[in-house]
Amino acid sequence: MENWSVDQVCNWLRQKNLGELVPKFREEEVNGAALLALNDRMVQQLVKKIGHQAVLMDLINKYRQQKTGLESLTYCCETASSKSPEVISGKNLKSFFARYKTLQWTSSYALPDFPYDVKCILTEKKCPDHSMRIRIIEFLQADMTKYLEGSLYPNSQQYNIVVNALLQAYPFLDEDGNGFLLWKRALKDRFKYVRRPIEDDEQVLRNKCKFGHRRGQSRKSSFAENKPDDIQMQVEEQPVRLEGSVMDAHIQWLKQEYMKTQRNWKEVDNRMNVTIEIRRKMISDKAPLKDILRLFPFLRCPYQIFREFQLLTQMDIYKKTVEILEIYSENIISLYVVRNNPINIMLQENLKWHTEEEILKYMKMTAACLLLPDVFGDDASLFAAVNDEVKAVTPVLEVKNPFNVNSCEFALYIENEMLAQLDDCTMALAALLAAFHVFDIPCPKRIQRTLNFLQSLVFEVRSPASLPTQVKRGLGAPECPSI
Repeated sequence: MENWSVDQVCNWLRQKNLGELVPKFREEEVNGAALLALNDRMVQQLVKKIGHQAVLMDLINKYRQQKTGLESLTYCCETASSKSPEVISGKNLKSFFARYKTLQWTSSYALPDFPYDVKCILTEKKCPDHSMRIRIIEFLQADMTKYLEGSLYPNSQQYNIVVNALLQAYPFLDEDGNGFLLWKRALKDRFKYVRRPIEDDEQVLRNKCKFGHRRGQSRKSSFAENKPDDIQMQVEEQPVRLEGSVMDAHIQWLKQEYMKTQRNWKEVDNRMNVTIEIRRKMISDKAPLKDILRLFPFLRCPYQIFREFQLLTQMDIYKKTVEILEIYSENIISLYVVRNNPINIMLQENLKWHTEEEILKYMKMTAACLLLPDVFGDDASLFAAVNDEVKAVTPVLEVKNPFNVNSCEFALYIENEMLAQLDDCTMALAALLAAFHVFDIPCPKRIQRTLNFLQSLVFEVRSPASLPTQVKRGLGAPECPSI
């Protein structure tokens, strides 16, 4: 940062959502060295808004602290290396720095200084009402963003750290033992709300591309509506014919990048796009799945499975799966044919312990997903193994503790090997459907009616398949070829 030019400083400000400050910083010719030399008085002269002043000083102070810490860490590494050269290999050094960064964040976090009215409620140990909860969450979200240097994507561990700090300071907020989950979900929803209107942040745009369209926007074409221009161009381009040596270079780069913890996703998308021809040829020639995944390991990532599906069909499978479960979940779990199903019984038992609307919706969508094969009279073991061992060789889901929001696990298996871990039932169902198409795997007859129902809705055929009770709610659209 010390050697940054004025332009680099301005780009950094934009990345940290401080683009309003760029004209003033250009006018005052603030380069990297000048930025680090700023004190409180200088910042007050440069920046009008108090909020921007606080964020800017916080970012500068954090950089100074990290620089000091990394200098100490480098000294420790050099000392360790001189004593035991084999201990500090490249791989160990990466994990050493990653662990150091996590520990530094953990040890440095402290709850923000809440406003006076919030403090009064917390001091009196009164259970906050809805509006007060929102205020607490807003302050936690703003505080986390400062700790994360402007990033709007905390990881799960960082959410846990903040919520644990809140509940340790104010134990009465842990209502009936469910407080941790409720506060964490509310905090995650707040970050989603903040990210939703953002249009110029690369990280936000990439994740919006991954998880579907932005709510509140009008519909455009079936594919281009939700993608930033660079992603859209990549998908719309025709595959490029490459010489063998060039193709080998792309494949080698993808294999090496997959091993990294910090990946260049934009470049991954580019190289996956230009190698699609050879990948599709391998799949159509029935090459062993292990060989395909060895050359293209990013197909183990749900985002790339969804993107590959989109390259082939121009359909956003994740978005369509969300729509299907949201529309049909209530009808599925209320059908007579599944009334005494163990999944439905388990759902009803767990619904008694929760009142939060989002959790209830999540549980019902999970149950609807797992009950679908029984609704159509199909073999459920070819669809999902719930708290059981996976036995099918075709794509199948492994689901553990489906209604325990603290410990539920979802994974996609193909040929009895785990392909990918998944966040929730919606992502799991989307990955299952996409896998059949991406890897060109024939659908087993004993699960065919369930998959035909889902695929007809994904592809928006004019007369989609329906539930036994003829449940349909306006998913009709121009007919598209089904899988």
